[in-house]
Amino acid sequence: MKILVSTCLLGVHCKYSGGSNHVSGMAEALQAAGHTLVPVCPEVYGGLPTPRTPAERVGEKVLAKDGRDVTAQYQKGAAAALQLAHLTGCTAAVLKANSPSCGCGTIYDGTFSGRKICGNGVTTEVLLAAGLAIYNEETYTELL
Repeated sequence: MKILVSTCLLGVHCKYSGGSNHVSGMAEALQAAGHTLVPVCPEVYGGLPTPRTPAERVGEKVLAKDGRDVTAQYQKGAAAALQLAHLTGCTAAVLKANSPSCGCGTIYDGTFSGRKICGNGVTTEVLLAAGLAIYNEETYTELL
């Protein structure tokens, strides 16, 4: 199966802080199970720099910690991720948990306090609506 994978989970330094969220052994395990990985970073695809000001979802908007509305960049990145999924034949994605782009089931609550709420990131919503199965760094082993 072809799977979109958040590039930060693969060790690419595209996280908002300039670091990564590398999950040791994840890529190797997925490839050993016969999957083809297609890297994706919706935030970068949306035009945001690395590093960048942290952002969280507030309802339908995505707001940076400094108050800027970055919803349009997140929507642009989600559209690019969906296009990439269609072009490459991906039917699933392994995305970064809790992210305003990639979170599935839980995201940060918009107060920048570290509290989480039920919800999905912008990209996750778009990919789910298109029928992709979504996993994260805690649940990807279901694909093995």
